[in-house]
Amino acid sequence: MSLLTRDNPGETHLMMGNEAIVRGALEAGISVAAGYPGTPSSEIIETLAKISDDIYTEWSVNEKVALEVAAAASFAGLRSLAVMKQPGVNVAADFLMHLALSGVRAGMVIVAADDPGALSSVNEGETRLYAKLMEIPMLEPGNFQEARQMTCWAFELSETLHMPVLVRTVTRLSHASGNVTLGKLPKPDRKAFFQFNGDMLDPMEGPIMSPPVGIKHDSQQKKLEQAAQLFEDSPFNTYGGPESPELLIITTSICDLYSKEVVALLNLEDRVGILKIGTTWPLPAQPVLERLARTRNVLFVEEVQPFIEEAVKVLVAGSHLDLSSLTFYGKYSRHIPTAGEMTPERVTAALSTLLQLEPDPVSQDYPPRGTALPPIPPREISFCPGCPHRASFFSINTVLQLDNRQGFTCGDIGCYSMGMLPGGFFTLKTLHSMGSGSGLASGFGKLEKFGMNQPVVAVCGDSTFFHSAMPPLVNAVHNRSSFTLVVLDNSGTAMTGFQPHPGLPVDTKGDQAPPIDIEKVCRAMGATTRTCDPFDLEATQKQLLEFINGDGGVRVLILKQACALSPEKRHTRAFEVTVDPDSCLGEACGCNRICTRVFSCPGLLWDAENNQATINDVLCAGCGVCASVCPQNAIQRKELP
Repeated sequence: MSLLTRDNPGETHLMMGNEAIVRGALEAGISVAAGYPGTPSSEIIETLAKISDDIYTEWSVNEKVALEVAAAASFAGLRSLAVMKQPGVNVAADFLMHLALSGVRAGMVIVAADDPGALSSVNEGETRLYAKLMEIPMLEPGNFQEARQMTCWAFELSETLHMPVLVRTVTRLSHASGNVTLGKLPKPDRKAFFQFNGDMLDPMEGPIMSPPVGIKHDSQQKKLEQAAQLFEDSPFNTYGGPESPELLIITTSICDLYSKEVVALLNLEDRVGILKIGTTWPLPAQPVLERLARTRNVLFVEEVQPFIEEAVKVLVAGSHLDLSSLTFYGKYSRHIPTAGEMTPERVTAALSTLLQLEPDPVSQDYPPRGTALPPIPPREISFCPGCPHRASFFSINTVLQLDNRQGFTCGDIGCYSMGMLPGGFFTLKTLHSMGSGSGLASGFGKLEKFGMNQPVVAVCGDSTFFHSAMPPLVNAVHNRSSFTLVVLDNSGTAMTGFQPHPGLPVDTKGDQAPPIDIEKVCRAMGATTRTCDPFDLEATQKQLLEFINGDGGVRVLILKQACALSPEKRHTRAFEVTVDPDSCLGEACGCNRICTRVFSCPGLLWDAENNQATINDVLCAGCGVCASVCPQNAIQRKELP
């Protein structure tokens, strides 16, 4: 039994933030959970799928569909959870705007995991602004215990207001660990029934819709007012510090822990107070105004946008407080950086400036930190040894250069985003959101009438194909655009942990499921379609060259080879790879060290002393592609049984 399913209220266990969220959802008695993989949110659905057979869990094809699946459960009287990272909220926003207006029935919570600092994302956009835009309540846990408690309470709040509730977490909360005290696990009645025969305007028994009528919007805003009243006395809004602090920190989320740590380390408990807001939207006015009335200086510590800072300033402007008696510091004053994740060091810098603190010098007799470790050799960001994407990009780059018409490749989001870097031979020339590589290529492919004759290539992964590349592909076929789509099929959502997608024969729990054949789908759409093994450089390049020199239309080349780190391939090798020292000419080869300088697999090393390439037997995955790259056939591969 998982500790997450232990029905022992009062026990305390060490949990990762995402596990605490799972426990909170279990204590709320959820029946359905749907999402799309995305760091730092992925563990929530994965964990639920592993620990409970009573809950239906699903990796949906994208976040909009996940939200719709969760909403259907709510409409049928079951508590449900939708999980995604911040860019996924962008995908789900279309339906969310309507759902916020139509309302929900059983409790429905959206967990959105933001990534300040873009540690595993292409941007550090945040979801807090969506709460205001969509006019739905939002909660932000500031520690691991709150992650459990807030998630559980969010379902009650949702049912009180008949609204979806947004719970925002961040990377440092989702992936760090802390103590969590367990609550009670319920035994929910999981019978589903969708009631739709009531009055048109009856939200609980009538048809559910979001018609463009004022009465619905007015009702939604009244619900928000009710939420604001509930938030006034919420235990998730806390204050610690002197009654009348010299400086008041207003903070939220994980920044509360950073603020408390710095105040303690600098011995400022008698000078600085910390107001942590957990019910972020709508802003709880009374506790904020009470604290502002007892100070003159306010520092906002939050990430990434000045969301709380702006909301408090608007609140004060319409209150009885004298604005001239308050001085605000934060992102607008540049005491808190406007980009990147918050850190204790950044909080320290702000407090040191505002309170004119002298730096604490290190004593001369302070003990050294220990023996210095040998320096790590510099290495550029690169694909893993044996990664099929390296071979794919090598072929795409080679073919476009041989074609010599300044062809280019539109990129997409995944491991293969590194195709924009040296490890991907600088192949990608555009990189935006999931599916946008195909959408941009569809547009570029219609510019022949304006004199454009550059070959256009787009890439996407197999999971991304189902997520958001299919609509632009339909668009391109229907509008007779001309480009080549290369589907980099490595048999899973590799970037986030090999979660299954509709192209695989298993579902979220690992049970058998009917796979959707990408090649057949593309052919049914009307695209000319072929499949190759990217490790076969000759066949891949020949097919790709044929496609980019075609007469027009959409061509799809599926490069199918499992990720080297996938469960089925890990610790296995297809070939034993060696370098024949008598054949390797080193710098005299004339290839400008294409093996180690250009192809640059981490399993290949350059022996400067002997002026030859060598194989790193520890890192080599045995794919054998480097043997096809070497012009002297000095790299040799022997098939393993």
